[in-house]
Amino acid sequence: MGIIRHRQRTAGGNRMNNDGKSSLVFTLLVLAFFGLAAAFALNLWGRTAPLRPIPLVDPAIISTETVRKSYAELVRTGADTSDFECYICHDKDKPPTLAFDENHNLVIPEEHSAIVMGHGRLNRNNLCFNCHDEANLELFQTRDGRELKFADSTQLCGSCHGPTYRDWTAGAHGRTSGYWNRAMGPFTKQDCVSCHDPHSPKFPGRKPGPPPHPLRALPAVAGAKTEGEH
Repeated sequence: MGIIRHRQRTAGGNRMNNDGKSSLVFTLLVLAFFGLAAAFALNLWGRTAPLRPIPLVDPAIISTETVRKSYAELVRTGADTSDFECYICHDKDKPPTLAFDENHNLVIPEEHSAIVMGHGRLNRNNLCFNCHDEANLELFQTRDGRELKFADSTQLCGSCHGPTYRDWTAGAHGRTSGYWNRAMGPFTKQDCVSCHDPHSPKFPGRKPGPPPHPLRALPAVAGAKTEGEH
């Protein structure tokens, strides 16, 4: 009996010791929590400088609009096509006369001063009638003698730019959108002149899009320029 009572007293003491230790640990944790909260509230360690603001993306970067509007697009949308009505000014019975300077560069008439001739290198394609039909200014003419309407300008481009026209036909060129599987739905391709000026077809330079913004960027420094500032 004495041994049993001794063991009972020992077990009870152990439970009391464990309960006391648990209470002490809990109390210390509570005190540590409140201590940290007070330290943050009093800003004992100081605050880090704010991150640089993320600049807004230029809308031109994400715009899906083409650089230009083709004649076919103007017709489709009911826009003004008066610029393509050549015989408002020109005489149908008298082909326009072309003028050249001493270096055989085409002299652009004042009426067409907005045109910049730069189709090809070394001024090899500076003759209007390489593409326009001098007998009918409302038509194009290809090198192989075909006549094309303004709405068929991409075929005119393809008569000289065969590899690019092949890529355009296959869908790798021309900003193709829609369904590659034609059975699933429609697809669209932009005409050459929706992106290239036929008189100066080199694609205009564009401002590159911004790089991915690192969320862990260095803190802003007083007086420092933010991204996108000059």
